[in-house]
Amino acid sequence: MSQTLHPMLNIAVRAARAAGAIINRAALDLDVLKVATKGTNDFVTEVDQAAEEAIISTLLEAYPGHGILAEESGRERGARHSDYVWIIDPLDGTTNFIHGFPVYAVSIALAFRGRIEQAVVYDPTRNDLFIASKGRGAFLNDRRLRVSRRTRMADALIGTGFPFRKGDNFKRYLKMFEEVMQHCAGVRRPGAAALDLCYVAAGWYDGFFETGLQPWDVAAGSLIITEAGGLVGNFTGEADYLHQREVVAGNPRIYGQLVQTLAPYSRVIQEPEATAGGAATSDATAADATAAFVSAGLPGAPGADAAASQQAPAARKAVRVRKAAAAPAGDDAPF
Repeated sequence: MSQTLHPMLNIAVRAARAAGAIINRAALDLDVLKVATKGTNDFVTEVDQAAEEAIISTLLEAYPGHGILAEESGRERGARHSDYVWIIDPLDGTTNFIHGFPVYAVSIALAFRGRIEQAVVYDPTRNDLFIASKGRGAFLNDRRLRVSRRTRMADALIGTGFPFRKGDNFKRYLKMFEEVMQHCAGVRRPGAAALDLCYVAAGWYDGFFETGLQPWDVAAGSLIITEAGGLVGNFTGEADYLHQREVVAGNPRIYGQLVQTLAPYSRVIQEPEATAGGAATSDATAADATAAFVSAGLPGAPGADAAASQQAPAARKAVRVRKAAAAPAGDDAPF
């Protein structure tokens, strides 16, 4: 690629391609794949583990003083108290991969004091590389990315992810799905959130929403979207989506309309009530555990962390942008 990449992003690209090579080789012979179950409908393969090892080894060889937060190994590797934390999903879309459905990706993000600064999402089946550096724009291979210009939900294509784990709030999801579906041009569910977020950045989706996601599912994609002129938040339009297990994203106009639709379904609003009534879900418990886990790894993460303070004004503003101009398209020079 012709861009001059930030050195840390360059290392992340190298790590993502190494993982992608492992994934592509394994995809040629899925019949011998060893699959284990982490939970109901939640799988891990030897490929996830090998890809993660390749990523972590590449990153720590270059930056041995950095921290690691990875889906399969958690925080077992790297420095535990570094200002720099790599957030890694070695194979987002494992269920797709197991079935030979070619929608999955490698996701790598670098947080500095709680702010995502570098991001890579690599689609090994298409050799598509989505990248972003804070303040330098987002790119697909050599092409600058911009979110779509559509302004009406009636014209919008929306991506989503269905709940699939035991304890997920299926009834709540079906209600929000029905409401969104009735007001947009179409809804898609390919099954890899990291790629879904990149599709928003590329303008292929106009918006996206999902519940139950973990930090490694959304960290890289969220920066790629914001660097492409889009917005990311939780269902109430705030910027703590890494901790709340719910995310909505889109171009500014569609994002604002999605927030208005989804806010009543936010676990931020609903689940404290459930707790008061003695009916807290396992999803809420998992969210609390995830928040504590991430907070331990990302300095400044709890409450109004550095990332939230940076992004929240834009997110709150997005709720009121229905009459504002969409983010302009541009041909900014790469890096």
